[in-house]
Amino acid sequence: MSGSRKTVNPLPPPNIFSGHAFSGPGPAREEGSLLGGRVRYDQFTEGYRTGLEPVLMAASIPAKTGETVLEAGCGAGAALLCLTARLPGVRGVGLESDPETLALAERNIRANADPDGETRIQVVHAHLPDIPKNLRALTPTANGRFHHVMANPPWHSAHGTPSPDSRRRLALSAETTAPEDWARALTKWVLPGGTLTFVLSVASADRICRTLENGCGSIQLYPFWPRAGREAKLVLVRAVYGGRGIFRLRAGLVLHETDGRFTAAAERVLRDGEALPESQDLSRPCF
Repeated sequence: MSGSRKTVNPLPPPNIFSGHAFSGPGPAREEGSLLGGRVRYDQFTEGYRTGLEPVLMAASIPAKTGETVLEAGCGAGAALLCLTARLPGVRGVGLESDPETLALAERNIRANADPDGETRIQVVHAHLPDIPKNLRALTPTANGRFHHVMANPPWHSAHGTPSPDSRRRLALSAETTAPEDWARALTKWVLPGGTLTFVLSVASADRICRTLENGCGSIQLYPFWPRAGREAKLVLVRAVYGGRGIFRLRAGLVLHETDGRFTAAAERVLRDGEALPESQDLSRPCF
């Protein structure tokens, strides 16, 4: 799930996330869309709100046709839906601990089914870093691992003021688990040569990089700059399982102009569904 307080609805229409609220069984939902309308996407009207991170993370994944991507903490499915919209030949499996959010993810997946009714994403109930063994049945290979793994783990300090909303607290706070715990668990689920991708705060990046050095390499950092000349608070960390390449710091992506509008490069990713700039270099494993 996203760790940011910025939602995907920061601009007036036409926007990245647009929709209207409606009520029904369970928590109230807001009907809307992602990637300029390519992805139908509902989210809860109160509590946790989807941020930019899952859309940016999905734009970085170097999956190829026929491959399967595992996402830990998938929330209502934003990242996996954006990923499969950009790469139609890819399948996804999500792990989510909150039952109501999991049900909403399944609803969103059905709403984005292929014309023949097929869905290319499945969601499994799991509370990270504990991963159920029956997940092996959904892996695409005989050795029970995925081609790529991604996550936007909770990273807000457990010592801060907790959110009164339980769903938002679960998504944001590292009260019971830390990003490095997620990294240790997920490393066991990726194929040799496959990538592990995390979007998290810059303050957490050093810890997760040290964790990934155990079995992984070719680590790269891709900063998201709020504006040109401003300090990055959000970063994408990419590692290759079994990789032996040197550490690389990429140029990253500037998100906003000085007047608050998204930059043209950010628009191409967030609205048009393009891959991140430098994504070819970022995804090129070094052994």
